[in-house]
Amino acid sequence: MKVVTEQYAVVRIPRVKRERVPANNVDIVETLEQAIEKSDTANHLYAAKVLGPSRSSEGVTLYYILDMYNYP
Repeated sequence: MKVVTEQYAVVRIPRVKRERVPANNVDIVETLEQAIEKSDTANHLYAAKVLGPSRSSEGVTLYYILDMYNYP
């Protein structure tokens, strides 16, 4: 069983105003600096702190966005 934890990540989202994203749109990294370095806002890749993984009622694995660091 996985424990839900806060982690830094690069998330791919078409709209910044999202509270959760599917796991396949999340790339977990070790530090905030790595997340910022790997982000690319032109391609909708943002540095974020996420909480997860968590399973939705539909069975989809999700991460919840706690904080976004380089959105426009």
